[in-house]
Amino acid sequence: MDVLVHASPPNSPKSHLYSPSALKTKNNIEKIDQEQQKPHQDSSSISQSPVITMSNDSISVQEDQKARTNKRYIFLLVINYSFLFVGSLSSSLLSKFYFNHQGSSRWVSTWVQSAGFPLLLFPIYLPFYVFKCTDRRPFSLFTPKLLILSIFIGLMLGLNNLLFSWGNSYLPVSTSSLLLSSQLVFNLILSVIIVKQKITFQNFNCVILLTLSSVLLALGSSHDKSQGLTRAKYFIGFLSTIGAGLLFALYLPVMEKIYRRIYCYEMVVEMQLVMEIAATALATMGMASAGGFSEMKRESQVRFDKGARVYWVTVFANVVTWQLCFMGTAGMVFLTSSLTGGICMTALLAMNVLGGVVVYGDEFGGVKVVSTVLCGWGFCSYVYGLYLKMKEEKEMENKNHGMEMAHNAVAPNNV
Repeated sequence: MDVLVHASPPNSPKSHLYSPSALKTKNNIEKIDQEQQKPHQDSSSISQSPVITMSNDSISVQEDQKARTNKRYIFLLVINYSFLFVGSLSSSLLSKFYFNHQGSSRWVSTWVQSAGFPLLLFPIYLPFYVFKCTDRRPFSLFTPKLLILSIFIGLMLGLNNLLFSWGNSYLPVSTSSLLLSSQLVFNLILSVIIVKQKITFQNFNCVILLTLSSVLLALGSSHDKSQGLTRAKYFIGFLSTIGAGLLFALYLPVMEKIYRRIYCYEMVVEMQLVMEIAATALATMGMASAGGFSEMKRESQVRFDKGARVYWVTVFANVVTWQLCFMGTAGMVFLTSSLTGGICMTALLAMNVLGGVVVYGDEFGGVKVVSTVLCGWGFCSYVYGLYLKMKEEKEMENKNHGMEMAHNAVAPNNV
């Protein structure tokens, strides 16, 4: 009897794992077609699915990369959150370092956020051409529709980068970091609309607490302006940061909806490469209108008060850390969900706040203390909610398994 457990569609990136002998029977083909027609499950609801066994061929196939019992899933999750942690903290501090030492080009700050896309060529091409550890050729399943979507989202990401740079050039790093947490309420709303995210007490409570922390910060941080910063420029930075948060809130659920059609992490990296190229093209056009790369050279020699060498080290470090941040974000959305990814990013804002206080001496008064506490409280409540959900699912699974074993034990006696 043929058995098929949680198989990926035949046109998925894992299709090379099926041998011709395993797919030759009509019964197998019909079952795979039926599996293809089923909607792709959200990562939070994917159950254990370690092995696929087909017909008499006894073909064992690799686990689904989103299956939580899969060791590769845990490895990818840890790696991507590490990327997100290091990238988020380092990029925020380095961006502020650039502006604190007389760097003035917002287009340069925007350009470095996506210009690290060549780094993605290594994980895309090395496994196939150098290490020979995969049979999947890079971009072999990259359709024209996926290409257009990636370019469009990349342009949207480029605009988001510009708004972030504009806000970060005016606001203290701690203020801008906490303001970005306001994207969560919009993330929840858009996730409900776009990917049908269920609203639970835990995620709703988390969003409310994190949003409240942003409101408190906005009401109490107007005195936190840098020297020489006018009230008008302060509010321009404030609104730009809020706009960046709104765009990012839209970006996350849109990417989750697209990732539901993707069956391997490799395609996530390929999409990220195309998006970063589009965002870099937008930033490069902006730089060209402001003087191009000759402006960077003049800025390093004349304006930047730490010297040309420190300037280029700062630019290169920004390129690397921003790439870690965006790749970590994409991986978290693929492996979990847009809302979980957004909440994990918001939890790191507390570290950005502490980093701004320690490195740059940003003021850390009562309002920021309360905002940071609310941020941590909201994140902990969400994590606890996920723990309860996983525990309930595990208990239900054990209960069903026990009932199945009891039924199997009673059945022979009835016969």
